[in-house]
Amino acid sequence: MRRAGPTFAAPKINRSLLSRITYLFRPVAIDTLVFLRIALGLLGGGDILGNGIYYHWYKDEFSDFTFRYYGFEWVHPLPEPFLSLFFVGGFLLGVAVALGWRFRVTAPLFALAFTYLFLLEKAHYLNHAYLFCWLAWLLVLTPAWRKFSLDVRRRPADWSSVAPAWSVYLFPLLMGIVYFYGGIAKMNYDWLIRAMPLHMWLKNRASMPILGPLWELKITAYVMAWGGMLLDFTVPFLLLHRRLRWVALGLLAGFHATNHLIFNIGIFPYLSMVLTSLFFAPDWPKRFVRWVASFRAGTQVQSQLIDWQVPDDSAPPDGEAATEPAGLPAASYWQFSPLRARSTLVLLSVLIVVHCLLPVRHWSFGSDVNWSEEGHRYSWRMMLRSKQGQGTFKLIDRGTDTAEVIYPTDSLTDRQYRKMVTHPDMILQYAHHLRDVRADLGQDVAVFGQFRVRLNGRLQQDFIDREVDLAGVEWSWFTKKDWVLTEEVAKE
Repeated sequence: MRRAGPTFAAPKINRSLLSRITYLFRPVAIDTLVFLRIALGLLGGGDILGNGIYYHWYKDEFSDFTFRYYGFEWVHPLPEPFLSLFFVGGFLLGVAVALGWRFRVTAPLFALAFTYLFLLEKAHYLNHAYLFCWLAWLLVLTPAWRKFSLDVRRRPADWSSVAPAWSVYLFPLLMGIVYFYGGIAKMNYDWLIRAMPLHMWLKNRASMPILGPLWELKITAYVMAWGGMLLDFTVPFLLLHRRLRWVALGLLAGFHATNHLIFNIGIFPYLSMVLTSLFFAPDWPKRFVRWVASFRAGTQVQSQLIDWQVPDDSAPPDGEAATEPAGLPAASYWQFSPLRARSTLVLLSVLIVVHCLLPVRHWSFGSDVNWSEEGHRYSWRMMLRSKQGQGTFKLIDRGTDTAEVIYPTDSLTDRQYRKMVTHPDMILQYAHHLRDVRADLGQDVAVFGQFRVRLNGRLQQDFIDREVDLAGVEWSWFTKKDWVLTEEVAKE
């Protein structure tokens, strides 16, 4: 017998709010949520292990000084052998999430593990890693384990074919925000008028077989620059249109395939396609599995695929649509609970507002974000600028007035140095590190930065005011950094 979706009795809620709550809490197919659980578990677990193999066991980049995020200075690499065990354990947690094993325990631990890895080293910052942290924690709040999971195999009574709409549509909404603000970020002079730094990057691929001569053409850079901006800006709206979704999917597949071919951007192309697929009907994974099973009709393969979708103990009678298994109405688990409707709505509203405001906070600083980096992180400004720099620190002993030049390359990894010389906050952090190290030795020093940077192929310029003692400068979240110089751009 088909069970009705949840109803809400809220005498103190006005009619407009009640309508919104009813819409967000209506039951929809859970299948895309299940697909997302499997994809995030495999992609995230693989990424944790990959970072362990490359950055820990091969390059040993967590054994010395690390750049930490402001507000999370207390996050440190674990001592051995616990750090190695962390990378293995994080991978296993990802597998457990994908399989839906003890989801309510392994999912938050997996989100915690990925977030810990993200916070370990600021020089490793990637937009998609930041996005993945959000996705992993939000997945914890969903009933993604209630179908096609080991938990349901163990307890068939927990099976459910539906989830509240908010838990399913929250993820494509986030991906839509990423695309949209990625398009806004591309609306700048260098990207659209000069096709820079895209033209430089493409020319570096001129030796690629077959496509190399095409990458070298300036017109190719212009087409890709404008096409990328227009695609990012419009694709969220195309994906909302039922007839245009397949067009948008095809364009995005080509876009991400090209990016993967030209750039090394990790799991982002795969993660983007997974999240893009969530714009389609919520039951498409179920229909896809049944289509695959149809090729093995009457075999054990078909039996297993169907059995994993609907456990034997809770399968609906023949000819009746699968909704809720006996004994488990939709409203019986907390994601459907009307008692939590108001708090859930507030939480979702705050989440959306934060993700809509963070990407444009750089407007309040009055500086070129590509140069000053003020407001660059967490803003979906992906692959938009090419910066190279070099520099040293000058230490002056306040007691003896003697000067000493410090070469960061002597103690930082290549990646740390390349990132630090172009990011003011990292320059400041390392200046404070030098100050504190000398203070422990009983020496009071002033620290001055001597850095030169080039942006998008222009000539190198001074980046940090050489006259400012960075040892006495404190980081400010919301004000312009006067010790970061302005780029002087020659008129073309």
